[in-house]
Amino acid sequence: MPEGVGSDPRRTTTPCRRRVLGDPAGISISMVRCGVEKRGWTAPTAALRHEVNLGWSGAYRRRINGRTTFSDATSLLLIRPGDEIQVSHPLGRDTFTCLLIEPAVLDEHRDGACWLATAGWDGTSDTALDLAHRMLITEFRRGLDPFEMAERLHDFLGRVLDFVNARAESPGADLRRVVNQRPATAAAHRRLADRAREVLMVRDFTLTLDQVAREVGASPHHLSRVFQRVTGSSLTAYRNRLRVRAVLDTLAEADGRPLRAVAAEHGFADQAHLTRVLREHVGHPPAHLRRLLTHPRPA
Repeated sequence: MPEGVGSDPRRTTTPCRRRVLGDPAGISISMVRCGVEKRGWTAPTAALRHEVNLGWSGAYRRRINGRTTFSDATSLLLIRPGDEIQVSHPLGRDTFTCLLIEPAVLDEHRDGACWLATAGWDGTSDTALDLAHRMLITEFRRGLDPFEMAERLHDFLGRVLDFVNARAESPGADLRRVVNQRPATAAAHRRLADRAREVLMVRDFTLTLDQVAREVGASPHHLSRVFQRVTGSSLTAYRNRLRVRAVLDTLAEADGRPLRAVAAEHGFADQAHLTRVLREHVGHPPAHLRRLLTHPRPA
């Protein structure tokens, strides 16, 4: 499979290893792992194709057409040709899945045509879409013939477009509409929410709400209220989404770590608590998820 360092032309100051998993007619799917050479902003560059980016692990900052946002394992981004992009990596490495899509493919999808004529979309995926994403990558790593590869990609793209179409407004739109804040206040609240996301990303999952609030310099009540308005999610729900994604990464590893150890590592009270949260979020117990996500590792 094609693989190279620095193969992503938008990230000229951030070495990236791009592994192309499949390239059927009209859609390409790759796993992109970004290292860190410089932690400042890359030079602005224009996107060349329609692109879907889905977070896998790690975090970074991105600036799309002048608007700065925080990207982590929950992030979902739709980019259009001509969008001006910059990235920065203050927290280190990150990994994401990239779909490159031809306009003719979008034109065939029920919810794709509007993407050809309007701006892209910047938000977060839910846990069900994230599991579908991870299972798709698992199947591609196991190996698919071109026919099945194309069908899987078209089905998954349709699921992404359905998801985005159901969320026409970007996260935080209600904040400006309902609270009618000044732009400076809205920007300060977004920075506070992003800082909380950074703390939850780089620290373990045993932090209390008071500890997170102290880290970002706010009261627990103010932080909870602002985070809910900016992201549309409570801090607890967001933390659980991060934990579930981290657990899925662990279950996909070949070492077969005992589930009680996985539970302790990710801040769950015990194995039963881990099982209950996974069932609530993705509908399967951890043992079944481990079977779904394990795959032969390359030498």
